[in-house]
Amino acid sequence: MVLNYIWIALILIGVAVGLVHWIVTGQADVFTEMLNSTFGSAKTGFEISIGLTGVLSLWMGIMKTGERSGVVSGMSRVVSPFFTRMFPGLPKGHPAFGSMLMNLSATMLGIDNAATPLGLQAMREMQETNPDKERASDSMIMFLVLVTSGLTLVPVSIMTYRAQLGAANPADVFLPILLATYFAAMAGIVSVAVAQKINLFNRVVMGTLGGLTLFVALIIWGAMSLPQETVSKWSGILAAVILMGVIVWFIVAGMVKKVNVYDAFIDGAKDGFKTAIGIIPYLIAILVAIGVFRASGAMDYVVDGVTWLVSLTGLNADWVPALPTALMRPLSGSGARGLMVDTMVQYGADSFVGRLVSIVQGSTDTTFYIIAVYFGSVHIKDTRYAVVCGLIADFFGILAAILLGYLFFH
Repeated sequence: MVLNYIWIALILIGVAVGLVHWIVTGQADVFTEMLNSTFGSAKTGFEISIGLTGVLSLWMGIMKTGERSGVVSGMSRVVSPFFTRMFPGLPKGHPAFGSMLMNLSATMLGIDNAATPLGLQAMREMQETNPDKERASDSMIMFLVLVTSGLTLVPVSIMTYRAQLGAANPADVFLPILLATYFAAMAGIVSVAVAQKINLFNRVVMGTLGGLTLFVALIIWGAMSLPQETVSKWSGILAAVILMGVIVWFIVAGMVKKVNVYDAFIDGAKDGFKTAIGIIPYLIAILVAIGVFRASGAMDYVVDGVTWLVSLTGLNADWVPALPTALMRPLSGSGARGLMVDTMVQYGADSFVGRLVSIVQGSTDTTFYIIAVYFGSVHIKDTRYAVVCGLIADFFGILAAILLGYLFFH
């Protein structure tokens, strides 16, 4: 329901801004741009979905192999003490626990192509126990908010863009991104826990979150003690080794259990293909609305308004050029990525703003894209408070990114 209102608001606000532009300037070309944006966004949505087909087929095939070999159920039992408290609506040892763990692990390693199909697999497994097939369950919402918070330990893609744009030290944003995305994840967990009345002071929950905090602290310590070039190089290698290790692990486990690994892979790949096709209408819908909002110039007016307000307070406004990326981040991953690159080209990759947009880009994930794709894959129409909690995580992640940008680079 919330997504429905947001979708309508983005389009109507965009049209209203375009109408005002026409009345004031006498030029109606903005409507042509908005119309072209609908065609372009629809094409982009289709191409993204089709592009996901191969990846989804691959990873759902691998996951099916792991499921039939018993690896996924074994992983579910390991994380069950913590997950049963964070996802009380799911029974102990539910197969979704293993898929969720794999998804979150892939996200932390910056392996987005692997994370998406694993997350969609988790949604399908949770949907099987969902009593209302068109309404998001509590467990789905908690998982979605964890995904949208985008806890990332290895921001490989951002460091790659910075290297391509001439940054002297592409990995210098590694530490602030890690801190910003951690704050976003904690904010998301707390917001959902409050809404669902989950006790975060349980010993198991506190122990797990405390252990995660310690792990993040050790990563930070290790990153600070090594040359940044070494951190950038080995983070990518580590991600690749772990990913290939998982594939080999699942296949070998299937062989040991005398599972027909090939047939299991084919069955999972077929499900992946069906899932990718089912995503298309949901993704096109949200991208078209965002495209209209951007093409109308509404985003520019928001940025100009914020700049004016900040100037009235007398506060430093050096961060404002990064605002378009921050505002676009929850709406469109490719849009935010494009704005990040454009800002670095305009100001320089090693400028304060160039570094800040990199931190903002890595501080959280694309809430509306993830909600459209993940809920769309299981045909959920009522997302309840998922959007609100996801945006809370986004807000704290982006706020932390701005503060950390000033702390590290200003």
